[in-house]
Parts: sequence; C-alpha cells; structure tokens
Amino acid sequence: MIYKIFPTVLLVVLSLISTNEFFNETHNIKRTEAVKSIKTNSETSEELVYNNLNSNHFSLPKLESFVEALKGFYLLKEKGLVSKNILTLIDFSLSSNSKRLWVIDLTTNTILYNSLVAHGRNTGDEFATSFSNSAESYKSSLGFYATGEIYNGKHGKSLKLDGLEKGINSNARERAVVIHGAQYVSNSFIQNNKRLGRSLGCPAIPLELTNEIIQTIKDKSCLFVYYPSKAYKIASKLVM
Repeated sequence: MIYKIFPTVLLVVLSLISTNEFFNETHNIKRTEAVKSIKTNSETSEELVYNNLNSNHFSLPKLESFVEALKGFYLLKEKGLVSKNILTLIDFSLSSNSKRLWVIDLTTNTILYNSLVAHGRNTGDEFATSFSNSAESYKSSLGFYATGEIYNGKHGKSLKLDGLEKGINSNARERAVVIHGAQYVSNSFIQNNKRLGRSLGCPAIPLELTNEIIQTIKDKSCLFVYYPSKAYKIASKLVM
C-alpha cells in the first residue's frame, strides 16, 4: 500500500517545491523591478530638471551648483519669499574670466542668459576665495537672495537685492550689494588685465546685458551665489 501512496506524496511535494520556486522567482523578479524603479527614481527632481535643461546654445552650469540652487528655490517658493519661476545662479567656484552667471526660466527649462559676473575686490583676484556679510568688507556674500526693485544709481540702472540667509548675506541691502552694469566686466578688461575687474561686493555684470537681465529677474525672483564652502553649508538652512 505504501508503494501506491509514495508516488502521490512525491508528486505533491514536488508540486509544492515548484510552486515555492515559482513564487520565489516571481518575488525576485518583482524585487528586481522595484530596485530598478528605485534606481530610476533616485534621480532627484533637481537632477531631472538639469538633465532636461534647454541650453539655448549656452554652456550648462555644474550639476552640483544647479542642484543646490534649485533645492533652495523650491523652499523659498513654498514660503512665498520668491514668486517668479526665474532662477539666477552665480558660481563663484569658477574663474572670473569665465561666464559664471546663468539666468534660467524654470517654466520652460531654458537658459536665457550666460554672462560674466564680478566678485568683490577683497574676495579674491581671478578666483573668489573669501566671503563676508560685513559692511565695508568689499567682499561678496554667498547664498540665496530675492531680487528687489529697480533704481537708478551711480552705476545707472541697478537692481536691489535682499539677502535671505541671516548672518550669511542678510546685510546685502544695507551694504548696497546690488546688480549693476560695469565697464570692468568685459572681455576687453580680461585681455588687458588677465582677469575680470572686481566690485565692492556687488555681482556686477556687462553693461550691454544690464537692462535685459535686470528686467528679466526683477521683483522677487531667486538669485543664488554658489561656492563649495563647508562653513556655508553648515550655516545655511536652505542647502542640504
């Protein structure tokens, strides 16, 4: 009798093993698909925006600087501290002889301008190395700003800035750190002096682009001055 039962039991056991193997294999497939999905989704929203930027024939900013800028922009937009979908990124880790300012339309993901921009005279020579929030330091300040109103000053049409990070750039308005045009922000100045001219702390831009850029970024758009500073990252509440 046992010989008649054994084949049946064996078939049941084999069937259970096959079923378990099937479920295990199915589980492994699903797990693999989930891992692939996680890897795909691990591309952050900021990286996705970066990878889909329309360069408009300009050079792209560095990924690291763009990601930091966009993360801060999202937080500031959520808090209502900036209102336009315009992001201006200045990368002071680059040579002042390179075009290290970008104005980006985040509605269309298009780079509108890529320009030379000056740093403060006490921030460095060709390269920026030192930053300050102090009055009469003649240094640039890092971090996030909201653009303010247009006015006509000693440099002509200029744009006021409000520093949004306490202790980092919060004295910008009192220091008269503004966006303005300057003759020393030009390729001819670089050719004659081997570096771009420097300001008293303002992010000065070429005269020929001043009106266009100011009109584009005025009235509560986001401006971010980037530099890979550990001290800034520790102090800032807007970068991770």
